Amino acid sequence: MKAIQITILAAAIGFTGAAAASDRTPMTVFKTPWCGCCHAWTEIMRAEGFDVTVRDVEDLDPVKKQAGVADQLQSCHTAVAGDYVIEGHVPPAAVDKLLSERPAVRGISVPGMPAGSPGMGDEPSARYTVYSFSHDQGKPPQVYLEVGK
Repeated sequence: MKAIQITILAAAIGFTGAAAASDRTPMTVFKTPWCGCCHAWTEIMRAEGFDVTVRDVEDLDPVKKQAGVADQLQSCHTAVAGDYVIEGHVPPAAVDKLLSERPAVRGISVPGMPAGSPGMGDEPSARYTVYSFSHDQGKPPQVYLEVGK
């Protein structure tokens, strides 16, 4: 099963079709089948117009490792959109910013499961940080967006 998960992730990360510069970039979300907040985040992304495919997997560790998500950036689900990794409860506005600006990063992350973030209550007054991370895991994460601050 792990080989299948890694193969699926490799195919999702390798997507570089014409839609990659669009806010309608297809997104694949890897999550466990029993996580309600992951399901809620996925539904928020769909409501925002993202074309979301869900892959339920029992063990997300191989997915996160292959995606290059460092331990301190991890959350409960990992998504791939175009050439980017989106880790955790990242708000749709941050994903739109990522896909429109196309910075030279591996991805963005909201570590942990902050209360009020999308899928964790989706409170407009919530305060948390979205980090960007590099292909070089030795480089520290950078603040990408401050939400509610």
